[in-house]
Amino acid sequence: MNSAKPVNHNLPRMPALFIGHGSPLNAIEDNEFSRAWAKLGRRLPRPKAILCISAHWQTVGIRITGMPQPRTIHDFYGFPQALFDFEYPAPGKPALAARIHAVMPSIQLDQDWGLDHGCWSILRHMYPDADIPVLQLSLDSNKSPEQHYQLGKALGWLREEGVLIVGSGNIVHNLQAVIWRDTAHHWAIAFAERVKQLIADRDHRALARYREITDSALAIPTDEHFLPLLYILGLQTQDEEATFLTDKTSLGAISMLSVQIDS
Repeated sequence: MNSAKPVNHNLPRMPALFIGHGSPLNAIEDNEFSRAWAKLGRRLPRPKAILCISAHWQTVGIRITGMPQPRTIHDFYGFPQALFDFEYPAPGKPALAARIHAVMPSIQLDQDWGLDHGCWSILRHMYPDADIPVLQLSLDSNKSPEQHYQLGKALGWLREEGVLIVGSGNIVHNLQAVIWRDTAHHWAIAFAERVKQLIADRDHRALARYREITDSALAIPTDEHFLPLLYILGLQTQDEEATFLTDKTSLGAISMLSVQIDS
């Protein structure tokens, strides 16, 4: 890693966010989550760019979108046509992607991906004008949870450059246990509450060892929706607190917990 990180000290440090994105329908519905995301976008300092780590882009090796105009990816099926018709035409920022690669050479430039629904389903409410440059960073399937956490920590310099870093996933995400009504399994609630307590206690080591938490096999049978949280926790500095934003476990086994890291 190149230690010569370009930093603009004239900009305030941007907050960092983990957003529980839930169902793709949240992109087009007016509900408690979409309204909370819209309010959040109005409240935050306006970012120079957004870097999103989505549960829905997994690769071998680390990749970052480097194209000037990322495509809107509709990576789901069985939903209303209106969801497939939606486009989020935010620009990319190739120069920023190139700088990230220069500082962190293990992050390779990608010209093929775009913005998946883990990214745009949130941003379309936070920044509906789609006028802020957006980059996506992939989840390297070869890395351990601790390595994902450390990579998040290494991205901290971007916050000093006016970049809003957003992790998008769900701390409880079991599609096989979904119930299509406003309820939640007891184990889903218990797991979410334990994760919240560990976040409040700043016990990042325990959170990186989430497989040791009771009911983790039920709550997150696969890792990709939990890992974006570790990036955001890695960004937390000693002077910063974690604030819980949306906080609800619904549809049986989907936690919509969102977390803001800020001083």
